[in-house]
Amino acid sequence: MALKADYVNHMGDDLMVVNSARVSFDKEGEWANPFYKEDWEIPDLVEKDKRLINYLARHGHWTPFSHPQITLRETVPIFVARQRFKHIVGFTYNEVSRRYVDDEPEFYIPETWRSRPEGSVKQGSGEVFKGYFYTEEESGVDTPIEDVYDFHIRESLQLYRHMIEKGVAPEQARMVLPQSMYTSYYVTGSLAAFARAYKQRIDSHAQVEIQELAKQWGLIIQPLFPTSWEALTE
Repeated sequence: MALKADYVNHMGDDLMVVNSARVSFDKEGEWANPFYKEDWEIPDLVEKDKRLINYLARHGHWTPFSHPQITLRETVPIFVARQRFKHIVGFTYNEVSRRYVDDEPEFYIPETWRSRPEGSVKQGSGEVFKGYFYTEEESGVDTPIEDVYDFHIRESLQLYRHMIEKGVAPEQARMVLPQSMYTSYYVTGSLAAFARAYKQRIDSHAQVEIQELAKQWGLIIQPLFPTSWEALTE
């Protein structure tokens, strides 16, 4: 199972951004072409309104971009969700709670393990980890980290199941589950908030896993707000 962001709903469009700005002069923009949903015609702004959106983004006028809202359901491992939840301004979250549910958890399995970065860097990761968790000299056999991780997950899951079966409250039994367990939540945020989070998390210095999530934000939001998203993120 991979990290994923699923579209739920959204409010507004590029024209909403334009009108939120032009209301200062009690004016409104308009579509360059008629927009008929039944014909699947893609709406497009007139050139002066495209220039306005680019001007707003370029000069940091973020309030017109805060009116449109997007709701996604994201399913990610807990360690990614905790990074995600650092983005507070402009966002609202509601998460699955293991105080109330005790169904079978799923766990994130990375395609590769990365080494610690060299030098004085305290965060991030380096090249692909090529060593062993236990070497033949240590244990009699070279043991890949994948095998040790798999064993840890199975042991943690078995302990969790046994605690639930014995009647331990889910709100306490959950503490034995690793941070690689998947969690799921609804997140609603403004266009401005999503663009700000996207630019931070798509950066090459961000953790690889949350970069993958940010790419999915872009794939979902860009078609909904093509002019605004390009202006805010390029």
